[in-house]
Amino acid sequence: MTRLANILFAAIIAVVVSVTVVSLAKIRQPERLQSKRAESPPLREPLQSVSTQAATTEQATSKQTTSNPTTFPIIVRQPLETPTINLAGVDPQGRSGQVACSTCHSVRPANMATKTTRELNEFHQGLQFNHGQLSCYACHQPNGSDSLRLADGSAVGYQDVMRLCSQCHSPQATSFAHGAHGGMNGFWDRTRGPQTKNNCVDCHDPHVPAYPKMVVGFKPRDRFLDVKEESHDQ
Repeated sequence: MTRLANILFAAIIAVVVSVTVVSLAKIRQPERLQSKRAESPPLREPLQSVSTQAATTEQATSKQTTSNPTTFPIIVRQPLETPTINLAGVDPQGRSGQVACSTCHSVRPANMATKTTRELNEFHQGLQFNHGQLSCYACHQPNGSDSLRLADGSAVGYQDVMRLCSQCHSPQATSFAHGAHGGMNGFWDRTRGPQTKNNCVDCHDPHVPAYPKMVVGFKPRDRFLDVKEESHDQ
């Protein structure tokens, strides 16, 4: 009987101890959670800072795009890099050929004394030339017929012929740069689209550059401006 009472007493003591331990654990758990929350930074702040940074970057990009809009290029037509000349004769099939300038000029020494087309008694007969007091080799390279000659004697390719023209025709080059010369097509506002311009030799024959005179036509008749023929007496 005494042994049974001791076992029962020990069981009661164990239950009381267990309940006490559980109660203390429950009491300390909120404190631990609060301390952990206080120690760790809030999760919403980094997300908010990232979104704020992204918005700031987007605003800066938008502002930069507005202040520096895309500018389309100015496209200038260019002639062939290597010019050719049409042969006068035809083959048995009636076809005419084309040869580069260097085909003949590379095997013939340059005649610097040639000043006018009247002195061309072997080739280039019928060539019209009226370009001030210039001679052939004022613009053509005597030692390389597939290139042109600048005023300082340096060579420039035929595709850059406008550099040669601009040396003497600077007013026209200035007007060309501003779009008032050269038959500009496209957009004045190059943030909306590109500009396309003609080259000098598109409109001017290099040997006879004077542009032919034209008569300006009358403006189209406007049906709202038609004046009826009425007598002054009426």
